[in-house]
Amino acid sequence: MLQSIQIKNYALIDELEIDFERGFSVITGETGAGKSIILGAIGLLLGQRADSRYIKQGASKCIIEGCFHIGKYEMESFFRENDLEYEEECILRRELQASGKSRAFINDTPASLTLMKELGELLIDVHSQHQNLLLNKEGFQLNILDIIARNEQELLRYKAEYELWKKYTARLKDLIAEAEKSRADQDFLLFQLEQLEQANLKENEQEELEREAEMLSHAEEIKAGLFRVENSLASDENGLLSLLKENLNILRGLQKVYSTADEFSGRMESVYIELKDIAREVSFAGERIEYNPVRLEEVSQRLDIIYTLQQKHRVEHVTDLLALQEEYRNRITSIASLDDQITETQELIDSQFKRVKEVAALLSERRQQAARKVEREIIERLALLGMPNVRFRVEFEDKKEPGLTGEDAVNFLFSANRSGEMQNISSVASGGEIARVMLSIKAMVAGAVKLPTIIFDEIDTGVSGEIASRMADIMCEMGENSNHQVISITHLPQIAGKGKTHYKVFKREDEEGTHSYICRLSYEQRVEELAHMLSGAVITQAAMNNAKELLQTR
Repeated sequence: MLQSIQIKNYALIDELEIDFERGFSVITGETGAGKSIILGAIGLLLGQRADSRYIKQGASKCIIEGCFHIGKYEMESFFRENDLEYEEECILRRELQASGKSRAFINDTPASLTLMKELGELLIDVHSQHQNLLLNKEGFQLNILDIIARNEQELLRYKAEYELWKKYTARLKDLIAEAEKSRADQDFLLFQLEQLEQANLKENEQEELEREAEMLSHAEEIKAGLFRVENSLASDENGLLSLLKENLNILRGLQKVYSTADEFSGRMESVYIELKDIAREVSFAGERIEYNPVRLEEVSQRLDIIYTLQQKHRVEHVTDLLALQEEYRNRITSIASLDDQITETQELIDSQFKRVKEVAALLSERRQQAARKVEREIIERLALLGMPNVRFRVEFEDKKEPGLTGEDAVNFLFSANRSGEMQNISSVASGGEIARVMLSIKAMVAGAVKLPTIIFDEIDTGVSGEIASRMADIMCEMGENSNHQVISITHLPQIAGKGKTHYKVFKREDEEGTHSYICRLSYEQRVEELAHMLSGAVITQAAMNNAKELLQTR
């Protein structure tokens, strides 16, 4: 339940703090006094979008904080799943900067507006006049039946089965589209693959061919160069090997008389052996080098094939062409398997659709049972609210195809008279009748859900007198017997007099401007407020006596 709310620098409110009580409370005040401002502040706590225009002029920011007691409402799982600290007293806070920035906190932990809205929907239900329009919405009507039928688990199961069915259906659609596109591409893919396979490409082939082509193109130059190297090394006259051999013999002759010559000769012998080996390999290499125009033509043609494929497919390496070849092969294999995948997916869809239908049928059965209960209770409550001849029926139709909430389409039919034709409730019910229907629905739903606080914003529109008093009795019953805190913003003394606690919203003007306030009324103040509501600006003794009688009957 809402224990208290603090508002600072919001609209016409400088600073306001008010405590709320259990049971049925009422809020009254002149039109324009600021009741909607307080509702707007509560809306911010429930995650509604903020507008910096509502910051009081001259202030840098506004702060709205609400304290809720949630110990009896089994909300631990919500806090655990959202990594929030759970306490029996939960504090929601919104801060709105003049710059337009907004911050939200749950128990002093920064939170997103989405998370605050989710929590707010578990804490407070604000029923305003525009909500009466929901009576014509199929989703709202169906939700009423599901609440009364306690279909939470069944709906979770149905939605899981439904979403799996839709997933399979979407997959089939994608497979069919892919198959159509792939079949159109199949000839192209086969041509590309055949061309690549005919090329018989190999890893590292391009590099080897390029080296061979370079060598064949310069064969004569290479052969001449190698011959000159061999000749300079191994020539009998003035060849390096001959000169080294001669010098080596000189050093060996000096070894007996000059010990250092031994070291020189060893080193020179190593050089001689290495150069001799080089000369032999250069000779062999030169013998192998031949100008072969036939082979050069073969290599060039092979490279032309590779270069043409690379240019065509816009790649730079044979590795990329081999990867493309494998991709084309896989795509062609995939095309061949698409028909099998389509058949398998269609079988999954058919099987899953049966499960969807089974759970939808269970939901429908439970809703049909709940509908009979709703019809009885609505008629009983409306009879107490001055509509003894009312007729009310929940009409069911099957949807052409299962939807996210099942196969049921429902419509609330209504007639205020025994003889009148039953029609869609929003088409035939007056404002006062719709208000009574909505209150009856809220009272009925209140017993099926654990919602701490319900706020009725002028639900008494279009009613007065005894009917208003009976509506107040229902709200009293909701507040006292079902562990709900009920707050009604009203203009009717018959409802205001039934409140366990009475708050008044008023405004004052001074040199700095207009300011809104709210205060809790004492017994004497309540008598005066009710008398004022009964008789207007001039309070008569009769109005005072009537006000006291209203307070005595609560």
